[in-house]
Amino acid sequence: MNHKAQNYKQTASLRLPVRLLVWGGKLAVLCLTLYYLRQALLDAENQTAFSWARWQQVWANSGWVAALAVVLLPVNWGVEALKWQFLSEKIEKISFLKAYRAVLAGLTLGFVTPNRVGDYAGRILTMHQKNRVDAIGAILLGRLCQLFATVLVGSAALAYFFYSYYIPLATPVGISVAFGLLLLNGWMLALLFSFHWAIAVLEKVPVLKRWVHYFAVIGEYTPEELNRMILLSGLRYAVFMAQFIALLWAFGVDLSLDQYVWGVAGTFLLKSMVPSINALADIGMRELSAMHFFGLMGQDPLLVLGASLSLWALNIALPSVVGLLFVLPLKLTRTR
Repeated sequence: MNHKAQNYKQTASLRLPVRLLVWGGKLAVLCLTLYYLRQALLDAENQTAFSWARWQQVWANSGWVAALAVVLLPVNWGVEALKWQFLSEKIEKISFLKAYRAVLAGLTLGFVTPNRVGDYAGRILTMHQKNRVDAIGAILLGRLCQLFATVLVGSAALAYFFYSYYIPLATPVGISVAFGLLLLNGWMLALLFSFHWAIAVLEKVPVLKRWVHYFAVIGEYTPEELNRMILLSGLRYAVFMAQFIALLWAFGVDLSLDQYVWGVAGTFLLKSMVPSINALADIGMRELSAMHFFGLMGQDPLLVLGASLSLWALNIALPSVVGLLFVLPLKLTRTR
């Protein structure tokens, strides 16, 4: 009995530093999220296109269009939650509400980590401890499917800008660009539908075999399930694009629908190709890309900048603050 009591005291003494470390990490996430958000908004306010006075003007003149972007906010992350609920079925069945909480928690942790790697932690920590390793592969697959949707539409946008403003199609360079874009999309599609073969090959390589179990679940998805995931990724891409177009229109960027689509698709593609260091660095690339593409079409860069910063504040900053409510209850381990 004394031996059991002694073991209990030792375990309790070990748990206390671990709990302090966990809560210290959560406090750090809270402080970093609020700091990055404050800095981003301060930087944004220095741009005349994003001043609160400009926002009031936008709301007064085109309030219903701006409202559309706001209404689509929960839809955007709701589709992402639906994707995660579907992906996690191979590992652990979760409700749509739990998937939504996991997505928001991942968004918050990704807000303060390089290249949004915290997104993995946010989703993994909402699952049972025994399933967390398998979840890494499922999250990676979801990202790859979303990237494929971005590359597919973005390739068409790059082709539009190349052939409209830089080089004609009927030239060796123009043909090479078209061939390269087709090759890129074909390679990505082949990669998505051949993961089960890739896993089998990796298992035969001694050096890589120890890492296979992190991604093995990717090979368990059938072609029909992959098709469904690509369709959901395309749906989320369309929602995100609709938000951006609505904000561009509200800020006074006047273009035809196809020009809106190509400008936004090109912006999303370049943003996805450049890894971000943190939330502040994430702001710059999308805005520079948007101003470049829409500038080619004769639009005021400041209006484009205002719409792009508004999209970031609406889709990233605001949900990241909400996600703090779901980060604090996360547990690194689960007790029996």
